[in-house]
Amino acid sequence: MRLDLPRLRERLGAVLFYGLQSVYELDSGMAADEPISERWEATQRIPYELLHDNLQKMAIVVPVREEKLKLLDGVFAGIPNACQIILVSNSSRSPIDRFELERDASNSFGVYTNRPVISVHQRDPQLAKAFAEAGYTEILDDEGLVRSGKAEGMLIGTMLARLSGRETIGFIDSDNYFPGAVLEYCHLFASGFAMARAKHYAMVRISWASKPKIVENNLYFAKWGRSSIITNRFMNQLVSSYTGFETEVIRTGNAGEHAMTLDLAMNMGHSSGYSIEPYQLVYLMEQFGGVEAPEAPDSTDVIRNTVNVYQVESRNPHLHEYKGEEHVERMIEASLSVIYHSPLCPDSLKEDIRRELSERRIRAADEELPQLRKYQPLAKADQQAFRAALEGHPAETALEFAL
Repeated sequence: MRLDLPRLRERLGAVLFYGLQSVYELDSGMAADEPISERWEATQRIPYELLHDNLQKMAIVVPVREEKLKLLDGVFAGIPNACQIILVSNSSRSPIDRFELERDASNSFGVYTNRPVISVHQRDPQLAKAFAEAGYTEILDDEGLVRSGKAEGMLIGTMLARLSGRETIGFIDSDNYFPGAVLEYCHLFASGFAMARAKHYAMVRISWASKPKIVENNLYFAKWGRSSIITNRFMNQLVSSYTGFETEVIRTGNAGEHAMTLDLAMNMGHSSGYSIEPYQLVYLMEQFGGVEAPEAPDSTDVIRNTVNVYQVESRNPHLHEYKGEEHVERMIEASLSVIYHSPLCPDSLKEDIRRELSERRIRAADEELPQLRKYQPLAKADQQAFRAALEGHPAETALEFAL
């Protein structure tokens, strides 16, 4: 691949946000195809060999809930062969066992492609026992099972990716209609890690080229999703409140497709519901931005090495399932809630958030935003105890094949 160098960056303490990068070539050839130039370049070339090296270190987590099996099969097909696939399902088990159908699809894919796929159900009692044994009980509900939700599924995927021996982890939603877009996302993840200066603490977030929709019987390629526009605006206001300069550096506030080094993922706090992606950015600013005292387990090492956050605009459009107006409103409210309740958020910005939600008739102007559930970093969990509790479980068997 060939990407341009980021033209904008903002730094808060140990966190370096890079501006949006464009893709110039989806395929930039082999290392030997182009001599290394000593002159200054405006683009960064990632040859096949370097791309493949980084894909081999990566696990791709696919959270799924009640999606069409054809869509899931297409997502699997788009994930590069070198990557480890981890399916985390929260689909219904009755009256029809949707998870069994998903696991059958993933096993068939693994047989045909000769690659092990790790698949688990979020509400599996054995998985809950593993978290309990690891001392990470906050993820469990009153029934003693892992709570339902995307953040909880991501935590499961992160723990399994760490135990699989991979060094980086990517997240791709299961409702993507274009397998080619999935392939590009994975290559962009690998390209970002290849560019990263902070090799242990880096994040790559994807900004979609467009979201196609039908308008008056024509295909219209919308540039931004409605929730993304709002989340990005308020996230940039949060950054500006500390730098003193207006900025547009944040362009991926709601990036469902994103990746991290596992060293960073294990030190990352999580927030429940639709707030998980924006909370990642807020958490980085809170913990490593130099404003608040850090509480993350390895905060000293993270601060010393810095955190690189890359944002890349894909070439492929993103076509996914339409989930209605209520879904968009819940995303907006959850995204703004994590900004609103951050200790970094000034009172003036809180007023702007309340006004925004009031104008959109999502919440009354004088009504407080709900506090969403937060999870501590997984670095506090006992990884060996977690794995020992899974002994004999299909996921543990797949882990053995993955190593």
